[in-house]
Amino acid sequence: MKVFMDTSAFAKRYVAESGSDAVMALCQEADALVVSAICLPELVATLCRLVREKRLVKADYRKLKIAAMADLDDVDICQITSRVLDSTVPLLEAYVLRSLDALHVACALAVEPDIFASADRRQLLAARRAGLQIADVS
Repeated sequence: MKVFMDTSAFAKRYVAESGSDAVMALCQEADALVVSAICLPELVATLCRLVREKRLVKADYRKLKIAAMADLDDVDICQITSRVLDSTVPLLEAYVLRSLDALHVACALAVEPDIFASADRRQLLAARRAGLQIADVS
């Protein structure tokens, strides 16, 4: 099974919160795990925010960042091509999405996963309406 995870889902591998168990189960079931090229910067931004909010200490941040970067070596990364960028326009016009959320959905549409996993309800709605099978990991 090919699973595409947006950053909100992928981050649950490293930060224990609601939905982390569902994400880990999807990872176990997956034959292939796919993320978009924006996943790493978004994940690092999330971890840095947690440090600023004092919900994560810097030593743990460094460990999680190293783990995530190592894990990303083993996943497929969908690049932001002109085809992917072009497909964000109709998504943004049809659904209430932030630009980066539209990029995740566009990447997923390009790689045709069996499951699109996210914790973002608006993004999940757009993905489902665009024809993707979804997993809500919120």
